[in-house]
Amino acid sequence: MRSENKDDGSTAVIVANGKYPHHPVPLSVIKNAPYIVCCDGAANHFIEAGGFPDAIVGDCDSISEENRIRFSDKLFPDKEQETNDLTKSVLFCAENGRRNIVIVGGTGMREDHSIGNISLLADYEAVANVKMVTNYGVFTPISSRTTFNSFAGEKVSLFSIGQKPITTKGLKYPIENRILTNWWQGTLNESLGDSFTVDTCGRVLVFQVFDSEKDQNNSRSTSSDLIG
Repeated sequence: MRSENKDDGSTAVIVANGKYPHHPVPLSVIKNAPYIVCCDGAANHFIEAGGFPDAIVGDCDSISEENRIRFSDKLFPDKEQETNDLTKSVLFCAENGRRNIVIVGGTGMREDHSIGNISLLADYEAVANVKMVTNYGVFTPISSRTTFNSFAGEKVSLFSIGQKPITTKGLKYPIENRILTNWWQGTLNESLGDSFTVDTCGRVLVFQVFDSEKDQNNSRSTSSDLIG
């Protein structure tokens, strides 16, 4: 399930309680993770699949009694009701010095849960360097001018949280000092080359779609880039 990787204490992979990934990139992220945190509801499936979590965070009311006993020293219960288990897991990582965070399994089940988890990335960006890897691509939250590694033809979408102007460079359909008032307005764009830039002072989620052939063949190097 997981390779032996040197843990410098700065990086964590969070397995959330959405659909367990099947794409080689998120699977490789899990395999190469130096430290894995399971959201409470995700722990049973992860363990059943052969995984060994370093920490299980959340209400801890969904984990089986067998796993509760087996992993008693890995349980970090948090009964606070104003945040979900994913947020509790992110804060747990950040508070323990793990501020390079990749989230897998955050989408793919109920749409309301998926949208909620994706939107929370904008909040997490304030406390950690965080990305969410799905079966289709990578979400990255930003709040300042950011340049992304890319490739010609890569599908890119931008989602603005709040109403602040956005300017892009290196995308097929440029955005020039524009406020996006609806999430669809920044979707279905395309990179022109090996990088593109998004300039904003607001909170923006950038989604880069996997190139199926490229990422099938290079899942290990891609995951290494993601988990640093």
